[in-house]
Amino acid sequence: MVASDFDEQTLSAVSWLNSNHVDMSCYKLTPFKVNDEIYLQTEKVLPVTNFEDYYVNLMDKSLATMVKRNKGGTRRTLPKIDAMLGWGVVKEGDVIAAKDRDNEGILLANGNIMVNDKEKSMQSWLKEIYGWSSVQTYVFAIHKESGKSLSQIREEYMSQQAMEATDDF
Repeated sequence: MVASDFDEQTLSAVSWLNSNHVDMSCYKLTPFKVNDEIYLQTEKVLPVTNFEDYYVNLMDKSLATMVKRNKGGTRRTLPKIDAMLGWGVVKEGDVIAAKDRDNEGILLANGNIMVNDKEKSMQSWLKEIYGWSSVQTYVFAIHKESGKSLSQIREEYMSQQAMEATDDF
């Protein structure tokens, strides 16, 4: 199923069907406009690992409002650093800092980071700094000039474009 959003009853029904071996998925689509091109942001809402998070009690409306949605199971493919460079929201030569650390690097035109005269991917640079096997690159990479994470910059730009696209429809 594909829609701009889903109500609780639909999510509950699809969750129940999935837990009973009926293969169904729900995808949320959000249009946004970048320059003169229209893009669709896709978010997989269901299936998730724990379907009970979406169940609602159809007999008791007061309980339905207390069911919390677990966003941990949703994934969406977001534009990467090359798109952000293309949009002009970040630019070659910008200083990128590791969140809550003193480490900094210079953003290159290809989306990599120059650190101590060595070119590295942002992911590998941040993994070295934090000592983790995995890191949320866009959350832990801070654009020094704005003080915002790359994730925040990307979300703000996409939200602005989505509002403009909605105005155009």
